[in-house]
Amino acid sequence: MATMNVSLPDPMRDWVEAQIKGGEYANASDYIRDLIRHDQRRAQALEAAIAEGLKSGRSPRKADDIMAEAKARLRHG
Repeated sequence: MATMNVSLPDPMRDWVEAQIKGGEYANASDYIRDLIRHDQRRAQALEAAIAEGLKSGRSPRKADDIMAEAKARLRHG
């Protein structure tokens, strides 16, 4: 396993230490590895969504209609 040194501002270091004290992580490396795994899954999900969108082709709807529908959904929860 490779070693990597990372410099953090004090508030970030304090945050990492608090996560470790919370008991979910054994040490800072464990916490950082978990963050990286979450980021990898998020990136893969985004790439899959983009690929799905590209495969779906062009929408027959106009951009103004899509925006109006989205705004209406936000207003009505």
